[in-house]
Amino acid sequence: MKHAIRLTLLLGAALAAATALRAQPPTIRARVEPDSIQIGDRFTYTIEVDRDLVQVVEFPEFGEDPESGIELVESLPVDTLSREGRRLHLRKRYVLAAFQEGRFHLGRAEALYADKNIVDTLRTDEELQLFVSTFEIDSTSHTIFDLKAQKTLPFRFGEISGYFWWGLLVLALLGAAAYALKRYLIRRGRSLRHPFRPAPELPPHVVAIRALEALHNQKLWQNNRHKQYYSGLTDILRTYIAARYGIGAMEMTSDEIIGELRNFDLPAKSSLDLQTVLRDADLVKFAKATPDGEQNEADYLKTYYFVEETKIQEPTSGDEQEILDQQINTADHA
Repeated sequence: MKHAIRLTLLLGAALAAATALRAQPPTIRARVEPDSIQIGDRFTYTIEVDRDLVQVVEFPEFGEDPESGIELVESLPVDTLSREGRRLHLRKRYVLAAFQEGRFHLGRAEALYADKNIVDTLRTDEELQLFVSTFEIDSTSHTIFDLKAQKTLPFRFGEISGYFWWGLLVLALLGAAAYALKRYLIRRGRSLRHPFRPAPELPPHVVAIRALEALHNQKLWQNNRHKQYYSGLTDILRTYIAARYGIGAMEMTSDEIIGELRNFDLPAKSSLDLQTVLRDADLVKFAKATPDGEQNEADYLKTYYFVEETKIQEPTSGDEQEILDQQINTADHA
């Protein structure tokens, strides 16, 4: 059994060696399509090689040489056109362009191949040629004229009549839309100026009341955060006083704020409430006092009523009075 296996291996090796010995060298062919072009046109340079499976072929590369008058546009990949047994038919194509007039001698196409210990160069038998022609410009049989002057044509209404009537239609539609919008806003108690004017700044007391409500919803003192609670309370007071009376309350101490507000005609109860809140806040922030829930709520209410009792009573603006009159007239007509 061992002798039979050894004999089979030897026969296979002998057949492979015999096949390799019989491998024929590759053949090469080349062509240029088309071989006659106009200057600036492209042409295809094609190289075809028939080789054995064990042979390796390396196709040439075209370098950048502007002085040659021929430039490489694209190098296409190698295609396998057919296979018959161990023979392969390969094709390599190059897209080139010519930018000089004349007849170009491209020489014989070449390709490098290797077979076992053999490295050689394949060359075609015939040389390739390319003829490049240029455009003929006949300047003798044609007369060159100067530029003609610009003509000024009379204006005619018919040239813009279409745009004119369409423009009038668009303006009419816009006017109707503006009138309908105005009537709608009047019924809603507003005017056309409202959407385009900036929103007025909120009065200081409105800002303070909103801040107090937000502070109350945080439930700080309920979670033993008394310092944060009183800091927020006094910050709201200082901000309101600075905006309401125009003094630098944010940089003042409690005593300085109380002394500065003596120059204003404050209600007596409001002045006492302010002093109480500021002094309670100083005890919590600097003496680490811990007031009970009743005192916390009392200071919150004193701050709230201080803002309410000292706020500016703003008169109704002209726009608001106008809107109010429009609402009354609309109700009367209804």
